[in-house]
Amino acid sequence: MRRVLKTEAMTDSYPALLARTQGFSLGRPRRFTVSPDGTRVLFLRSGGGQDPVQDLWVYAVGSGQERVLVRAADLGAEGAVSEREKARRERARDTSSGIGSYATDADVRTAVFVVSGRLYAADVATGDVTALAAKEPAAEARVDPSGSTIAYVCEDELRVIGRDGRDDRPLAAPDGPEVTWGLPEHEASESMDRFEGYWWAPGGEYLIAARVDNSPVDVWYVSDPTRPEQPPAALRYPAAGRPNADVSLHVLGLDGTRTPVVWDRTAFEYVTRVVWDHAGLHVVVQNRRQTIMRVLTVDPATGATAVRQENTDPQWTTIVTGVPAHTASGALVWTVDEGDTRHLTVDGAAVTPAGLQVEEVLSVDGDTVLFAARSTPASLDLWTWSSSGLDRVTSSPGVHSGRRAGGTTVVVASTLAEHSVTVDGRALSDFSYISPVRPVVELAALGARSLQTAVLFPTGWEPGTGPLPVIMDPYGGSAAQRAVAARDRYWVSQWFADQGFAVVVADGRGTPGRGPRWERARGGDHAGPRLQDQVDALHAAADRHPDLDLGRVAIRGWSAGGYLAALAVLRRPDVFHAAVAGAPVTDQLLYSSHWQERTLGLPAENPTGYAEGSLIADAPHLRRPLLLIHGLLDDNVLPVHTMKLSAALLAAGKPHTVLPLPGATHMGGAVPNLLEFQLDFVRRALGLIH
Repeated sequence: MRRVLKTEAMTDSYPALLARTQGFSLGRPRRFTVSPDGTRVLFLRSGGGQDPVQDLWVYAVGSGQERVLVRAADLGAEGAVSEREKARRERARDTSSGIGSYATDADVRTAVFVVSGRLYAADVATGDVTALAAKEPAAEARVDPSGSTIAYVCEDELRVIGRDGRDDRPLAAPDGPEVTWGLPEHEASESMDRFEGYWWAPGGEYLIAARVDNSPVDVWYVSDPTRPEQPPAALRYPAAGRPNADVSLHVLGLDGTRTPVVWDRTAFEYVTRVVWDHAGLHVVVQNRRQTIMRVLTVDPATGATAVRQENTDPQWTTIVTGVPAHTASGALVWTVDEGDTRHLTVDGAAVTPAGLQVEEVLSVDGDTVLFAARSTPASLDLWTWSSSGLDRVTSSPGVHSGRRAGGTTVVVASTLAEHSVTVDGRALSDFSYISPVRPVVELAALGARSLQTAVLFPTGWEPGTGPLPVIMDPYGGSAAQRAVAARDRYWVSQWFADQGFAVVVADGRGTPGRGPRWERARGGDHAGPRLQDQVDALHAAADRHPDLDLGRVAIRGWSAGGYLAALAVLRRPDVFHAAVAGAPVTDQLLYSSHWQERTLGLPAENPTGYAEGSLIADAPHLRRPLLLIHGLLDDNVLPVHTMKLSAALLAAGKPHTVLPLPGATHMGGAVPNLLEFQLDFVRRALGLIH
């Protein structure tokens, strides 16, 4: 069911509508929890397509009824958001407000969450909401599996409070000025997709918590020049080759006991995952070079560890979301790369066939594993494995996710036709705004390397009616694909197409979805293969569509795509005639340690790779229009990248344009008129207007 909202925004520009609706995602159900008996599903959803304030909802599987469990506005959701919560949402790329996250007990009878720094608990059956007398600002709240005790973080201190609101007390307090308890370090949440810093034991009498000492990490500063009365924010940012945070793990008893977990932290300084379930306590660690990843079993009583599983790779090992996990019978669910396939394994045996690329384990329901995998790069499908074999859950091409428990399956589907959420085949209500632009996407595998590519034309375009200038619109990094069978990925691309362009979106070597060899195919060459793949995709698309005007080609992108855009005009001005580079990494030595060292290794071991992948030395070669855009509060790709390249271009006497975005972070897409500014720049750069 969909509610169509009639508002004054119908007259807004399409980019403004995109920003206000957060890419037409507001009003959609998200962040699902299925009760272990399969009778109810919790999720977050805002009240409409332009309402960013998320509420907590519950869906009764038997009756099909949905109801608001907690309305955030009733709790003062418009109040101040703590700096900790802002940082968490930035790492999670979450621009919503209200209830940003929640956690439940094992039976999904109690839900806990934080709104405006205050801790709340809700009874799922009755809807009763209690504001707990916890220290503020509270953050990272999670209730123990039994539902009796809630842990949370306040000012770097891990605390606990009873579900009844009594006995609020510290469990682990910082023992140094740069020490935090119960929080992930920067690299964990930004690069490893580990957003937790503590985990409850199944019985609720213990936690395992991360103690993070950030004092070895360099201090960098970011500031908003439009607010000169405020001091710069100090950021502990570990760049490539520089010291990381010192992360240790400790088993904490509610009675005050503390037991450190023992492993070779010098050799394995990264903690990528922690799981404490019915099969015991397991910690996944990785060496700094990321060539070895180990699953350790932990004795909670002594902290002693033993290696249960080890993955190795001469280039790097890949962190997969959702593993390790365990079936009801205690079998270890894991993944392993063999040849050109990432397999799902159960107790060490591969249970998926060659060519099916496992991307994420979503749920383990008894002895059934729900996971997402690709048999073709454009489509991410849901599958289940059990002792009776493999079953494909989704059949339509698209990008799918989901959850499963108690035999109830939630399926989130984003296809080229629609976005939907179903629970055992029954659709949940969708309050999102209906886009007035409908992307029309042609997907194809182009060129000698079968580059997964999407091509979009102006709405209603008829082939042969005249040449079209081209905008290349890649990402090109290892974090995500762009050319997939999901219309949500093409809102901006179609808008640019409708302004009179052919838009080409190509995934080159190093992007996910095509197996381990493709992910590692760039080797130590950070720039060459990814740029050549864009050139090859462009030419192959032009061979397929003669209307593409190869004499007027622009390229735009953000983050990894911003790097690729700047790289393109600096090194291939014969192909690319203008570039818009948003938040580009221009100096590889100034980007994050875990992310950068994964592909380039340690700077001391590969100085040539870092130098050849950087753009500063290319500044004297610029002869095409280049627009650099950067949020001045970006704490992922810091503004120094754009400023350093701009300074080098100025020193070389090369005209260029810099657009600083005061107050904007790495998620700069919601800045008003930003897309229109890019469009005007591209049109002028290609000689389409004067």
